[in-house]
Amino acid sequence: MHKKTMEVPNNAAPLNNSSKHSTEITIDTLIINAELCDGSGDKSVQQDVAIKGDKIIAIGDLKHWSATTLIDGEGLLLAPGFIDVHTHDDLEVLRNPQMHNKISQGVTSVIVGNCGISASPYQSDKAPIDPINLLGKPEEFCFPNLQAYVTKFKQIKPFINVAALVGHTSLRAQVMDSLDRAATPGEIEQMVLLLRSALEQGAKGFSTGLAYHNANCAPTEEVQALVQLLGDYSAIYSTHLRTEFDGIIDALDEAFSVGKKAEVPVVISHLKCAGKNNWGRAGEILNHIESNQQNQHISCDCYPYNASSSTLDLAQVTEDFEIYITWSEPHPEKAQQTLAAIAEQWQVSLLEAAKRLQPAGAVYHGMFEEDVRTIMRAPYSMIGSDGLPCDPHPHPRLWGTFPRVLGHYCRDENVLALAQGIHKMTGLSATEFKLNQRGFIREGYFADLVLFDPKTIKDVASFTNPVATSQGIKCVWVNGQLSYENNAAVSTQGAGRFLTHNEVC
Repeated sequence: MHKKTMEVPNNAAPLNNSSKHSTEITIDTLIINAELCDGSGDKSVQQDVAIKGDKIIAIGDLKHWSATTLIDGEGLLLAPGFIDVHTHDDLEVLRNPQMHNKISQGVTSVIVGNCGISASPYQSDKAPIDPINLLGKPEEFCFPNLQAYVTKFKQIKPFINVAALVGHTSLRAQVMDSLDRAATPGEIEQMVLLLRSALEQGAKGFSTGLAYHNANCAPTEEVQALVQLLGDYSAIYSTHLRTEFDGIIDALDEAFSVGKKAEVPVVISHLKCAGKNNWGRAGEILNHIESNQQNQHISCDCYPYNASSSTLDLAQVTEDFEIYITWSEPHPEKAQQTLAAIAEQWQVSLLEAAKRLQPAGAVYHGMFEEDVRTIMRAPYSMIGSDGLPCDPHPHPRLWGTFPRVLGHYCRDENVLALAQGIHKMTGLSATEFKLNQRGFIREGYFADLVLFDPKTIKDVASFTNPVATSQGIKCVWVNGQLSYENNAAVSTQGAGRFLTHNEVC
């Protein structure tokens, strides 16, 4: 890759032969000689791209044009900036605005507020409840409404774009004195008011984490009352199912029923076949989804690993697969050991060891590799990392998800064609989450772009060394601003924006 900065002549070359373009427009950045994969799923073609301000203003043979900055992308591939549709970056974008763990993967936009947990609306004088505690420390939860979060976002100026979901568990925690029960009609009414306010202030939708203890007691009727609001705002319903284990079909049916009654799109979070009894069921689960897609809009996200990560859940304690402890508040010295090893040291059962460690975090090696591949191939599955930035020993998906798809699964294993892999993290994601003028390389679209080497792109993060920058990402632009180059942030201030309802806030 060659980069030149040059003076722009007074009479800049015309954009093209169309009268709609002025010959007086100055081009900020011109990227030439790269293979362009536009996010649609179509194969790449060699085309040049011109950027002015925050937009792509022309695509084609532009080598005769003049620009302030010229990027020669020979041998490289230019794609839309990757969209991480499943994150828990709500507070991370404020505490670490350069977002090196994401932008170093080519990610330019993230969806926060997944799995029923969101930093807004959430305020409490107590420690955040499980699993909201995955997001950050007590003093960081200071957003009584989404507008307060957006205001802080604009002050911080993160390097990536953010769109937000509102978490069901966060709503429950704001209005209920105890979460191990169903909400009363009065409490549901209060949650409805909070959710409506967030939707009016720009939330993209609503998420649930019904598998978690602090939401599991919520009956379907409670969820339905909240999801019912979404249609008025063209919003979506995203759900971490009530179970991803043996009862997953019934859990899917609950999600489908809720979405269908409200007439809103449903996104199944991190679709998987969890637990040894479920291994090999991916085909059955996808067939069930596809039969229901005949009557409603359903999609899903997935991550390219056969292990999950979350808080240490007693309901998931088993001898069937390895459980690796990443942190423990009462016993920090036991981190980075397996639960089985800890139980043996203490001479107790796995369940008793897990109880002693809580609150704690864990990686669960409870998925079957072929199921991961089958779900990844589904035409409606998007890529999301589900990374936990506060985990002191995070799952490698936090740093490696997107290069892993493109390098390991597309190039090395041929699970997906490269253009399909890119589509699942760009155009498909932007379409499902209604991110206007993003996710594709098209004239008039925002210049969120990533230039990478398809021959060398590779995830480096591993379960033993989870914090590691991926290889092969050359340049990343966010809203037209070169933000990442040569494995480092380029600018001192981010160009990220808060994205809402087909508008930029």
